[in-house]
Amino acid sequence: MSKVIYFEKVSSAARNFIEDYKSPEAEVSYWSELEEDQRELLLAQAQYLITAAFPITRQLMEKAPNAKLIQKTGAGVDNIDLVAAAEMGIMVSSTPGANSNSVAEMTIGMILCLYRKLHFLDRETKQGKWLMFEHRPFMFEIRNKTHGIIGMGNIGREVAKLAKAFGAKIIYYDAYRMPEDREKELGVIYAPLNELLANADIVSVHVPLLPETRNMIGQEQLKLMKTNAVLINVARGNIVDEQALAEAIKNGGLLGAALDTFASEPVNKDNPLFQFDNVLVTPHIAGGTCDVLKMVLYLSFQNIKKVESGALPDNLIKKA
Repeated sequence: MSKVIYFEKVSSAARNFIEDYKSPEAEVSYWSELEEDQRELLLAQAQYLITAAFPITRQLMEKAPNAKLIQKTGAGVDNIDLVAAAEMGIMVSSTPGANSNSVAEMTIGMILCLYRKLHFLDRETKQGKWLMFEHRPFMFEIRNKTHGIIGMGNIGREVAKLAKAFGAKIIYYDAYRMPEDREKELGVIYAPLNELLANADIVSVHVPLLPETRNMIGQEQLKLMKTNAVLINVARGNIVDEQALAEAIKNGGLLGAALDTFASEPVNKDNPLFQFDNVLVTPHIAGGTCDVLKMVLYLSFQNIKKVESGALPDNLIKKA
């Protein structure tokens, strides 16, 4: 019997999906429901560890000598110690692309929210204020705006498709430029990062957290942006310097910003960005739809079945 530990808080819906997708002989334990002594015992027995955001550290892996696979229900694996996993011979796999549409839709939703001040006007209207005309001069459409996409992977490409449908011009930056024929097919134009920041009305971030992307958007980069531009971060918190962003917002350097991820999660309520009405924040839910949950759990248990049969899992992560 294969033993699986699911590390995230589990909803009744997630539990039902897991029961549907797992092998009959698989035994799944839920970390949040275990006492400390149970955790130690089950870690010692588990062959499969499933995580979304829960940190899978070297210390935790050392307590799981029978682990064969760490399965990430998402694309980014920055919460997993890949070096330790490689040293211990534990495979790591992810589910890239499964949440691309969900994150792309969230990106567009955040742009619309900032452009039309939906989060602010919802609150003001519920408080009895009728601001029918006051904010119209400061609201915008996506059509005819330049949308700068940082990171043209699965999510970036989906964002480009949706933004184009709204009538935006798409420029992009990526460490690996696409071939020209692919750019033409997608209707996007490559631009160096600083040029993108200087010319875009909308900037959205879709790169993984790597040493070279940490604080990729800091004080100097924010100074390049238009004062009527909006910044959307649905990637990882440490890619955008939150203190620098707060200063830019405070000084009128940007029209607004929306963040779904933060340098420290759960985020502290004294985060300097929380004081601004033109900053929209959400708790790392861009990829968090029911549709995505079903898909990533299905893919995760398919990988477990493959490993149990002696095959390699799909989307195996190799430590460079």
